[in-house]
Amino acid sequence: MRGKNIPKRKIAPDPKFSRLDIAKFINRIMERGKKTTAQGLVYGAFEYISEKSKQDPLEVYDTAIRNVAPNLEVKGKRIGGANYQVPIVVTGDRKIALAHRWILEAAKSRKGASLRVKLGEELLAAAKGEGTAMKKREDVHKMAEANKAFAHFA
Repeated sequence: MRGKNIPKRKIAPDPKFSRLDIAKFINRIMERGKKTTAQGLVYGAFEYISEKSKQDPLEVYDTAIRNVAPNLEVKGKRIGGANYQVPIVVTGDRKIALAHRWILEAAKSRKGASLRVKLGEELLAAAKGEGTAMKKREDVHKMAEANKAFAHFA
């Protein structure tokens, strides 16, 4: 690595549920510094989940994140002039970041309704083990499984 290590910034927990992971999810949704808009989207999605499924939205969110978070991923490594896709184990913070990214990407790719509804639908689908975000996770796991032969390069 080059240069100095950059210290991790401390972020404040979200105002409604006082949870850091939801605050990070809000920050990932936020565009152009409009945090209250991002909070409205997330809290609106949670309201949609509670109306639609009659379940606690925090439990649905936790289940969805747990289901979507990958255990393995591939990383390109150049060895002797050839590029190999080497499977590596995903650590804690990156797992959650990838899950957030994939859920948000899947929600944005849905057609039709507002983002709060699409986000709520995607979280419900991910909690059931379905949806585009789950497909992305399965694809990443298949890729890692297919390249297991190169694991000794890790």
